[in-house]
Amino acid sequence: QVRLVESGGGSVQSGGSLRLSCTASAFTSGTFCLAWFRQDPGREREGVASIDTYARTSYADSVRGRFTISLDNAKNTLYLQMNSLKPEDTAMYYCAADGGPACSRARVGNTDYRFLGVEDDFPNWGQGTQVTVSA
Repeated sequence: QVRLVESGGGSVQSGGSLRLSCTASAFTSGTFCLAWFRQDPGREREGVASIDTYARTSYADSVRGRFTISLDNAKNTLYLQMNSLKPEDTAMYYCAADGGPACSRARVGNTDYRFLGVEDDFPNWGQGTQVTVSA
């Protein structure tokens, strides 16, 4: 079982930035998919971004161009850089691991991919970190 601990959440004004971190006890060796999800009370959990073994990324349409997912293997840490934040980004953000061997995604245009956010693909979840964006 992989233990995941998120940090970096907080309260910001619209247009601001935050960087979330997810530190793992150990990420799975070999092929894998790591991801960020979010959930606002009263709404279903939504897949936000994913990254796989080959550093291929995919994003929800609502965050593409504003959020960037990255991985530091040496530190066993997954990041989510969030820029140009909007009030609708307010949610609890969760990292999820071991959704391998590949992230579920769909091609959008010539170079972009949409993260499909299939929760059942991920056996390991963190406790979440709250992000609140005020207008």
